[in-house]
Amino acid sequence: MEAIGKTVLAVIKGLEAKKCGFSDETPAAWLKKVLTKKELGHIKLNYFKKGILGVSVDSAAWMYNFNLKKEKILEQLKRESAQVKEVRFRIGDIR
Repeated sequence: MEAIGKTVLAVIKGLEAKKCGFSDETPAAWLKKVLTKKELGHIKLNYFKKGILGVSVDSAAWMYNFNLKKEKILEQLKRESAQVKEVRFRIGDIR
């Protein structure tokens, strides 16, 4: 009986965490779900602080591409985690 109680408690906690938008996933995992493999090859996650996701992009052309899709990317990221409030792209080194 004790094992069942622990299992039920774990399931409830997991559901509450997803409902609140908090999960064990990282910002990198969120980006992997939202972007294509090709796009992922041109970015590097710099930081995630106070709801702002900072991403470096390797060229001006890709920066333009990501800025065109910024609203769609942000919407998808918000579906992955309610913690995300904004995404900022900047040109930088991705290595």
